[in-house]
Amino acid sequence: MKSRPMQEIGIEQFMLPLSSRQHRGTRVPRRHFRSHPGIPSDRVRLLKFVGLFAIGGTEKQVINMVRSIDSSRFDVHLACFNRWGQLSKEIETLGIPISEYRINCLYNYQTVRQQIRFAGFLKRNRIQVVHAYGFYSMVFAVPAARLARVPVVVASIRDTGELLTPLQKRAQKAVCRLADSVLVNAAAVREWLVGQGYNERKIEVIHNGIASDRIDGGGGGQRLRRELGLPPNVPVVAMLSRLNRMKGGAFFLEAAAAVASRFPEVRFLVVGDVGCGEKSYREELEHQAIRLGLGDRVLFTGFRLDIPDILSELSVSVLPSLSEGLSNVLLESMAAGVPVIATKVGGNPEVVEDGVNGLLVPPGDPQALAQAMCRLLERPELARYYGQAGKRRIAEGFSLGRMVRQTEQHYLNLLPGAGPRQASAAGEVEA
Repeated sequence: MKSRPMQEIGIEQFMLPLSSRQHRGTRVPRRHFRSHPGIPSDRVRLLKFVGLFAIGGTEKQVINMVRSIDSSRFDVHLACFNRWGQLSKEIETLGIPISEYRINCLYNYQTVRQQIRFAGFLKRNRIQVVHAYGFYSMVFAVPAARLARVPVVVASIRDTGELLTPLQKRAQKAVCRLADSVLVNAAAVREWLVGQGYNERKIEVIHNGIASDRIDGGGGGQRLRRELGLPPNVPVVAMLSRLNRMKGGAFFLEAAAAVASRFPEVRFLVVGDVGCGEKSYREELEHQAIRLGLGDRVLFTGFRLDIPDILSELSVSVLPSLSEGLSNVLLESMAAGVPVIATKVGGNPEVVEDGVNGLLVPPGDPQALAQAMCRLLERPELARYYGQAGKRRIAEGFSLGRMVRQTEQHYLNLLPGAGPRQASAAGEVEA
């Protein structure tokens, strides 16, 4: 049987190892998922499943979560398809057990074997909570966790599905019916799912959280300017994002060309890169920059791990997305005190209040984007005001401690027999 690429998988191809009728699109009664006898009552056995450890918002949130979760209450395990990724070294330093399940598509005999292997791992280690992040991880892990009779299964959706095919959307919806809960990172994602027919009682919103103390630059700003060839003291405007068409890179470049004609000293950065097999899109953006006459005014840096140093040198951070869940880059920029411009899509308005702690512009409108950039470059005192207001907004409403506390409590609320001592412990995480 010939394997199909993962991006082509649809609804008819994900129900792999489920054998009983009760698993087909209906929730199994809670009594079937009571804790295994002998599970220690002092710590909850939690497994998080993420595809890779590439640089991305979801991967960063998972790392921050497992680094900060209360280890006296949760025994954390990780699982993935492949340990590859720019963040793999960081995750290894945490000393958390990682199991790997390599597949090249979601439907072949090898994938079935890996799912059965994963289910066996869950049983042997008496995992009590499985939390899977993203389409491929959910389609693989959620049915296997149900096969293993894991007491609590949580799915995470962190976007509004623009990159999924219609069949993949159907598959995701069917998988989420098997989960006890669907965690989303923005009210906008919840509204989209409800509009798609998801069970709204299962959907819980927990916004992303940022550790502000890890965003402060380490004094490497001048080194960074020398490395990137940026003149000292010139304003720098950046777009920090994984590069795909939904992130609006083409509109950023069009706006940059308009700004460059008014502010000849400004430099522009595109920080991030394409995923595997998408090299042509970055080349398309680079050619567009040349056509627009930006020349050496714009620099494509690729993926960077020194984001705090980059943020310390920015005059403006721009998020020109056509669609968003809740952007970590937006939170990180604001936490660093950088004035932000974002499009009015997805969860962006849940963080940025236009004219109060940043600026919002319509998506796909390079003229409005350019006007907002010029406004902040012309009025540095306004830019500083927005930067400080944004920093306060993140500290008050989007801290890592808040996200960890709410997620821990969510697990405990779902877990049968979680005692008061465990539940109260979740509230002890520092906000």
